[in-house]
Amino acid sequence: MEPRAEKNTCGTLCLKYLLFLFNILFLLAGGAVLAVGVWTLVDKSDYISLLSSRFLSVSAFLLIAAGSIVIVTGLIGCCATLREIKSLLIVYLVLLLSIFLLELVAGIFAFINYNECFPFCHQLDEDLQQNLRQNMQQKYQQPGEESVTQAVDRLQQEMKCCGSNSSDDWTHSLWIQDTTNQRLVPDSCCKTPEDLCGRRDHPSNIYRVEGGCIQKLEMFILKQLYVLGALSVGIASLQLLGMMFTCCLYKSLKDDPY
Repeated sequence: MEPRAEKNTCGTLCLKYLLFLFNILFLLAGGAVLAVGVWTLVDKSDYISLLSSRFLSVSAFLLIAAGSIVIVTGLIGCCATLREIKSLLIVYLVLLLSIFLLELVAGIFAFINYNECFPFCHQLDEDLQQNLRQNMQQKYQQPGEESVTQAVDRLQQEMKCCGSNSSDDWTHSLWIQDTTNQRLVPDSCCKTPEDLCGRRDHPSNIYRVEGGCIQKLEMFILKQLYVLGALSVGIASLQLLGMMFTCCLYKSLKDDPY
């Protein structure tokens, strides 16, 4: 049998380098998916605490899991390519195909739901209408509810909104009804937040957004769904090249031993 070195023709070497380059891109894509998931879970954890639905946290964990699987698959691909291990190439191809099918389904599902919002929008609307208003009116600035207070303040400042549906919702807040605080709305409703700025609820001073924070939070979650769909379809498209290169390299090595 001819030595392996003689089998490495120009075509085989080109395929190896192309597949290795693909795996580098695949690893970077997996890192991007993982980073989006970690960012959502860490940076937006305050928003998660305002929802009874776990949709946002579950989507973050799914992104983290998907990114980790893609990274592991990319490492297997690098090893199989550089060492020309045919059995490992088969494992790598099966993993690529499995991830491709899962991400394609997830991507199509996410894009459909981004426009039609079924079944999440009804759940989100009901969830936000009930829980966000309750958190703002019953728990804001109440003893033992520091995490809710922080989450509401951050939501109103980052989303530039005031109240669940509108700033008028704060008139029913337990904290606002306590006349000792001297405010009509929380200071986080102000366009330029400072101590006691919430004593004025004029549109020049506070955010008055139609739909309130509910609409803003819904738009944020739908944007996350859009990102999930875009990443899934993008990586799935990239995997088509990977599967093609893997099949070609496997064929070029068909006469080599395992």
